[in-house]
Order: sequence, then structure tokens, then C-alpha cells
Amino acid sequence: MASFAVVFSHFAMLLLSVLPSGSSLSLDYYEKTCPGVDFIVNKAVKSAAYKDKTVPAGLLRMHFHDCFIRGCDASVLLNSVGNNKAEKDGPPNLSLHSFFVIDNAKKELESYCPGVVSCADIVALAARDAVVLSGGPTWDVPKGRKDGRISKVSETIQLPSPSFNISQLQQSFSQRGLSLDDLVALSGAHTLGFAHCSSFEGRIRNFCPASNVDPEMNPSFAASLRNTCPVNNKAKNAGAYMDTSSTTFDNNYYRLILQKKALFSSDQALLNFPKTKNLVYKFASSKEAFNRAFVNSMIKMSSITGGQEIRKNCRAVN
Repeated sequence: MASFAVVFSHFAMLLLSVLPSGSSLSLDYYEKTCPGVDFIVNKAVKSAAYKDKTVPAGLLRMHFHDCFIRGCDASVLLNSVGNNKAEKDGPPNLSLHSFFVIDNAKKELESYCPGVVSCADIVALAARDAVVLSGGPTWDVPKGRKDGRISKVSETIQLPSPSFNISQLQQSFSQRGLSLDDLVALSGAHTLGFAHCSSFEGRIRNFCPASNVDPEMNPSFAASLRNTCPVNNKAKNAGAYMDTSSTTFDNNYYRLILQKKALFSSDQALLNFPKTKNLVYKFASSKEAFNRAFVNSMIKMSSITGGQEIRKNCRAVN
């Protein structure tokens, strides 16, 4: 029992150091109003992931894309209405999927504790569960986010692009109160999932007048990607897995960067600055170091808040 107290005390100290001062989030936010929230969300994620192994990557990416626009307020879940096109219909978000998992969890929560749990908290919990189900670390998710009422397709331009260089990445993250340490740790989420040809095509042909292929990409790897993504590609879902163990949460992503086998320019760019380069080497050599850093940065990112209400339906404002 004493060892549990020590572990919990250590986590509480970590949480205090990560959460922004004045944060309204807490670990026991639903303790009296909806104590089964973690179990219900976890059940929805497990059920979906059992049927479709791409669900965890989808949920993790959904959380990132939500938090980077207006904070973690579930604005990415809102459907377009009338003349207002929502974030969901922006080019970077067209490949987001697994929204039904959030809907399923919300439906059950509304019958168990109506009007209490925000869609934003469901997304944050589902992202954690997605990592755990994929073999990654677990953590207690601080709760108490509110759902936003605004979602604009024009704001999706704020999402970091796969073609960003290290300066652009640093600026994007720092605008959200995230450090270079957070940048490298959170980029490790690319250990899960799939990328369409359009997100890396500029690296494998017509890169620049002096070189057809990005010189920072392994030539044989580039050749295999050109076979996967031929010129005038007609296959809608053509692309490549983010790493060689794309459904397992591990540190393989960092090893691939060191082998010049990362898909995105933004991944390879992590080697172009001393601090981020050192972290890539550190995480490539230690899964434990990566897991610790990832948890720390996930708690920090998911604590960027910005909503105003508790939606009854995650796809529409009240």
C-alpha cells in the first residue's frame, strides 16, 4: 500500500508540473458525477479496435488535430452546417476516422450520467486508451474539459504540415505552450498509422532542380515509395505505414529517422537541430525514456483548454 502511495504521489507531482497554472482539470473531476467514465470510454475503444486495428491510430491523431485548433475542445467533431464548413472538412482532416467510437461512448455516457461528460474529455480518454491498446504506456487523464461551439475549416491551416522544417515546427508548438522536448516526444505518435502518398510525394520525385529525391531520404526507401505511389496514381488509398510496426506503440519511429526512412520532411527535420537530434537518439535507444516523455507531453498538450459547454451530441452544438 505504501508503494502505491509513493507512485500516486509521484504522479500527482508530475501532473502539477505539467498542468498549466490555473488549470481547471483534475483527476477526480467526475468522481461524484460520473465515476464510470473511464470504463465506459475504454469499452467503446476496445470494442472498435477489436474489429478494426486502425482505430487506435485514428483516435490518437484525432486528439492531436483537436488540441492544435482552439485547444482540446472537440471542435474537430462538429459537422459542417449550412454555409459554415467545419474543421472536419479541412484538407488535413479529411483522412481522420473513427468518429463513431466517440459517438458510441457518448451515447452510453448520456444514458449513464446525462449532460455530464464533455466530448472533449471522451476524445482525450480515447487517445490514452488507443496508446495502451497498442502496447504503449498508460496514464491518468486529467478531466474537466468543455466542448467548443466554433469549428472553421479555414483554421485547419494552423495544423503542422508534414513538409514543415524545424523552425516551423518549433513555432507551431511554442504557440501552444509546447517545448522542443514536447515536439520530439509527441512526434513519436507517428509510430502508429498510415500516410497517404500526397503527404510525402514531394520527397520522392521532383524534389528540387538538383535532386529528384530528397537527399535526406534513404535512396532504396525512396525507390520503394515510388513503386507504392506511381506517377498519376489513381488509387485513392495508396500510401505507406508510418513505421514498420504501425499498429504497435514503440520507439521504432525514432530508429527509422536515424536510418533516413521517415516518411515526412517534418519527421526527418528533427535531426536538423542539436536539441531535437539528441532527443531522437535518446528515444531511439530507450523505449522507457520515450514512454516517460510521451506521457508527460500528452498530459501537457491535452490540457490546452478552450470550450464552453457540455454537448449532448458530439457532432453538433447545443
